[in-house]
Amino acid sequence: MRRTSTPTAPAETKPRWTKREAELLAVTLRHLQEHGYDRLTVESVATDARSSKATLYRRWPSKERLVLAAFIEGTNCSDVPPQTGSLRGDLLHIGNEICRQSSEHASTMRAVLMELDRSPELGEAFETEFLVQRRKVYDEVLAAAVDRGEIDAEVITTELNDLLAGYLVFRFLMPGKSPTEDTVVALVDGVLLPSLTRNRRR
Repeated sequence: MRRTSTPTAPAETKPRWTKREAELLAVTLRHLQEHGYDRLTVESVATDARSSKATLYRRWPSKERLVLAAFIEGTNCSDVPPQTGSLRGDLLHIGNEICRQSSEHASTMRAVLMELDRSPELGEAFETEFLVQRRKVYDEVLAAAVDRGEIDAEVITTELNDLLAGYLVFRFLMPGKSPTEDTVVALVDGVLLPSLTRNRRR
């Protein structure tokens, strides 16, 4: 197995939430894990957090937005792309982070993903506030690889962009099929890199 690259430390970013907002989201996340999406109520979160529904709704205008914010905060998704110095290293870093987040927050991910089809508002918020940002990180990694001359811009497609996260999350949702670091290496070395560098091998 090829040795993975060691990522450099990401740049510091401004916290997404205030300390109090992070506390409210932590309570929301706990309620989501304990009760599921259907039985979670803004009122119960407010009571447990010693806050008010009005305070929560001023910051997050709906239950869907509150739950999604808690999901993003709970999974600690970074909006800073890795900077390992190579496309392979960056892809491995992203893949291993997805595995770590999915392993630590499997129940939360299942609760949110199960509701996407049933709640159009949650689905829209998930697309605009979560997936778009994750794709932005991936796009920046690929753009850096183009700048370094590792790949050509024309090989980048939406399908390839969604493959890494989509496959790894799918594996986590299958009982007994959780992906490992070896899964990430196999996916990056056997599928993504050959697809992204195919023009370079001509």
